[in-house]
Amino acid sequence: MAEVRPARAGEAASLTALCLRSKAHWGYDAEFMRLSARTLKVHETDIAAGRVLVAADGGDRPRGVACVQGEGEVVDLADMFVDPPAIGSGAGRLLFDASVVLARGLGARRMTILADPNAAPFYERMGARFLRNAPSDAIPGRRLPLYEYDLTARVEP
Repeated sequence: MAEVRPARAGEAASLTALCLRSKAHWGYDAEFMRLSARTLKVHETDIAAGRVLVAADGGDRPRGVACVQGEGEVVDLADMFVDPPAIGSGAGRLLFDASVVLARGLGARRMTILADPNAAPFYERMGARFLRNAPSDAIPGRRLPLYEYDLTARVEP
């Protein structure tokens, strides 16, 4: 079972590679992946700010990554990817729950999620509410499901 920890300085490149593997898992072609690469990059500045979380296995190998960005009442779950061999292992749920805790700790009341269509059912299971389709941040003309998660909802013990 994975455990969630803050990303460490120097992990940006390996976490970016994990994001790329995760996105490619869904069968996107080379051009799509080229256009997406810019938005799949994990930044050392986000790691230094404590905004990047890692789901790591017992050997401390990253199995998933999430990044919460923004300030104020609304933050974004800017990235959340699980390494393909770990899909279905519970790493995604752990990362989502840890992202909620991080977002609440930042004082946010809502978290938005611009989701890949393949991830939409996951976010719905987590309790996110579909708002609308919104423009992709990577592919011109593509629209993606935009979700919102209420961070003020009661947390079950």
